[in-house]
Amino acid sequence: MVYDRNGAFLTQIGARDAARIDYGYWPLREIPPRVALATLALEDRRFASHMGVDTRALLRAAWRNLVGRKRREGASTIAMQVARMQNPAPRSFAAKITEAATGIALVARHGHQAVLAHYLRLAPYGNGSHGIAHAARFYFDKPVEDLSLAEIALLAAVPQSPGRMNLFRESGLVLARARAARALAFLSREALVEPAQIALATQQLASLRPVGAARRPDALHLSLRYEALAREGLIAPASPHDPRIGATIDLSLQDKLAHLARRYLSLWRSAGARQVALMVVERGAGAVLADIGSSDYRDWRDGAIDFTRAPRSPGSTLKPFVYALAFERGALEPTDLVADVPEGASGVNNADGAFLGPMLPRQALANSRNVPATNLMRRVGLEANFQFLHDLGLHDLEAPAESFGLAMAIGALPTRLEHLMRAYGALAEDGVLSDLVFAKEQRRRRSVRVMSSDTARLVTSMLADPLARLPSFPRYGPLEYPFAVAVKTGTSQAYRDAWTIAYSRKAIVGVWIGRGDAGAMNRLSGAASSARLAHAALTLIHGAKAGEIETESFPPPQGRVPVEMCLAGGRSDGRCGETLVEWVRPQTAPPTRGAMELAARPVPRDETVELAVTTPEHKTHVWRNPELPPELNRLALRASAPGSVEQILWMVDGRPFRLADANEPVYWPMQPGTHRIQARLPLRPGASHIVEVTIE
Repeated sequence: MVYDRNGAFLTQIGARDAARIDYGYWPLREIPPRVALATLALEDRRFASHMGVDTRALLRAAWRNLVGRKRREGASTIAMQVARMQNPAPRSFAAKITEAATGIALVARHGHQAVLAHYLRLAPYGNGSHGIAHAARFYFDKPVEDLSLAEIALLAAVPQSPGRMNLFRESGLVLARARAARALAFLSREALVEPAQIALATQQLASLRPVGAARRPDALHLSLRYEALAREGLIAPASPHDPRIGATIDLSLQDKLAHLARRYLSLWRSAGARQVALMVVERGAGAVLADIGSSDYRDWRDGAIDFTRAPRSPGSTLKPFVYALAFERGALEPTDLVADVPEGASGVNNADGAFLGPMLPRQALANSRNVPATNLMRRVGLEANFQFLHDLGLHDLEAPAESFGLAMAIGALPTRLEHLMRAYGALAEDGVLSDLVFAKEQRRRRSVRVMSSDTARLVTSMLADPLARLPSFPRYGPLEYPFAVAVKTGTSQAYRDAWTIAYSRKAIVGVWIGRGDAGAMNRLSGAASSARLAHAALTLIHGAKAGEIETESFPPPQGRVPVEMCLAGGRSDGRCGETLVEWVRPQTAPPTRGAMELAARPVPRDETVELAVTTPEHKTHVWRNPELPPELNRLALRASAPGSVEQILWMVDGRPFRLADANEPVYWPMQPGTHRIQARLPLRPGASHIVEVTIE
């Protein structure tokens, strides 16, 4: 039996084969005396005096059946019932003879007490419950040793006819009470129990009913998940004598979030959304608090699909890991500029169809720009990114990385919500990847470090920066919270999937919106849909009230200091207008923008002229296509310059390459090796930063 973290019944897991699902068979350390007395009072009163077959009972049953009683009477002893339960067979005279012979053999070999104990492990108590220990938990949510005499008598009545005496039905409960009263009367008549206990049990029996603990909640996907975990050997009870599983799930929270998810989904059905999935993981422990696989398991179209485990296109939710790997490999620094421009974009466009030009990595990631992400993936390498995503548990594919290409960064590599939750857990937990925990008894893999704490905290600070999301995501929308939250949305091609992963100091929340048939929704993006549900869920978990703002933030990367950076690059000297705060190492803190321009140029700059190479990016890594003719293996060069500049002199490796109009793209025939590219003003001071490009 699986109970949630607060002790509420969640589900039970049976031994499963092709023919049936059996519940129960809980071992007994020893038989509680009152359980034995009540059971024998109803099933086999001369149990101790016969050797497995009660001859007197057989003769009495034969006579009564012969004289034509309407209801045929049996004479099966406890031993004979054990024989029948272990080897079910159609009721016949031959079967009865076999059961009698087997009963005698069982008692002769094992003794009366062992046979009685085995009966109490196997006996059917209705509704799939087998064994008195299981029935005690199933009906009264307590160990068998704690059952009252009235509860014992009621359960002892059921095995004779579990279908007729169904304790969850009023008619069955009435029949069971009547038979239980016969057991109490026998125990009283034979003075086997004190009269005061009999009186109390009789009084309690009149109103006794199951507590209903075993009523499965409306969480069928959860039940199937725990069954799968048990079948895979990932969860098992700590003791065979107490087969309970302590789930990490909070059913109260699960129920609230399920209603919340259905309410929000109803807002987007007109836009083609049909299903929703939501997961919540506790920070630090990795414990799954809520796991909602669909809006309703009974939805005839696709409700039975568990969308937390269904492979889908993740949209832009993998971008933080592209940046993380670039930081890990030293291919990117937070003070570098990345270019969001058409040239060099490999046919990749942004969701809004616009390009924002050169920007800091913080702004590029927070704005979820496609071009910088794909260029970073190209710079670090497809195979390296593919393997990193594998190490994060986001896929287990054996296909070559080239089959997905640069589109891996924007949704071409399918993954699952549960895998995203685990991978984002590594960002939230300082770079340490751990299994999601569904139960206290779960067998887990050892946690592994997949990125440095520095990288994890740096990426987290970028995802939690509301100023960095401008202009793509306006302030005070669903991505902004009254407490510190790192958030990333994703939208797959043709609006088939809308994602949001958000984490605070308390929890990680993951939301997916879409359709089971993978059909397109009507321009329903992650920011417009799933982000709103994630916001509502995380606000509920924090118990945040309107108007309240928490000042606590995520811990900054250790050893780094905050520096105000100009959006166009360089540390702010108070003259660059819009700025962002970036975390940099003191020894590598950039100079102010003006000082950097003077010191880094081999040619003096005219302070009134701003030149910048926008394509290619600094430290770009490019692979030539050997199948193309040499004249087509070329690299586009483009610079940004004020309107007063009419021409630009392009320099490659310190030598003039071409004089061109300022707004004219120039194409340089690529040559293997590392090259230095710079844009200069002809015949007067003024030059851009030098950009390094490696060609292979």
